[in-house]
Amino acid sequence: MQTRRIGDLDVSAIGLGAMPLSIEGRPDEARSLATIHAALDAGVTLIDTADAYHLHADEVGHNETLIARALARHDLGRDVLVATKGGHLRPGDGSWTLDGSPGHLRTACEASLRRLGVEAIGLYQFHRPDPRIPYEESVGAVRELLDEGKIRAVGVSNANPEQIGQANDILGGRLVAVQNQFSPAFRSSEPELRLCDELGIAFLPWSPLGGISRARELGSSYAPFAHVAEAHGVSPQRVCLAWMLARSPVVVPIPGASRPETILDSLAATDLVLTAAELAELDAVV
Repeated sequence: MQTRRIGDLDVSAIGLGAMPLSIEGRPDEARSLATIHAALDAGVTLIDTADAYHLHADEVGHNETLIARALARHDLGRDVLVATKGGHLRPGDGSWTLDGSPGHLRTACEASLRRLGVEAIGLYQFHRPDPRIPYEESVGAVRELLDEGKIRAVGVSNANPEQIGQANDILGGRLVAVQNQFSPAFRSSEPELRLCDELGIAFLPWSPLGGISRARELGSSYAPFAHVAEAHGVSPQRVCLAWMLARSPVVVPIPGASRPETILDSLAATDLVLTAAELAELDAVV
């Protein structure tokens, strides 16, 4: 498995986005554990989660707990960087809400620590800006957690270029990751990707295949990806991830998966080499 850098750590060039294992349409626990273990067997050393990845109001942190259980049952579990997030909430009615207050972020981090069963969280990310709370207060709270040793590295998610610069300043240059939506269907994070490339900050595209409901149709929705996939005898999804990896060495896609077969196909993108002409064809998709 090829590797890329997040802060001072080498991680697999493609990580596992674990959200599908805990939200609507989630598989049973046996298949969830099999999916995580298949990823580990294939060399994945980055798993992305959040305390908000759950269905019901009384199961906050379902995804974190599931990941902790899977890692504890696998010989390679100790080698994995678990990236979790706080500041986004699910009341249990299918909606998403925000709480970027310093008090909530501290409480959320403490709860994530307990669920993951670790002394310090490898990568903690402020999940989404809360318009009610000044951004500097939210990031400042995460900085305090970093300084206290409760987390080892900090990232921000769903941030614009100004917020990325502001977060990096507040953290004294210690921002190591930005997790934004980016896919053929969602190209508006290009400025954030370019900024991360300039600063040497890891860029983690979420929903890189277009999201749970649209990933299967990627090839039919975007003909160039199907065309390149046919030329290589692989899936359009694999082509998509290879295209992202070629965009910049700071890109670390985190495709979601709920079956072992899905994550294994995604991981094979690290071995797919696209020509300059193919990359140009894919870049032109709008």
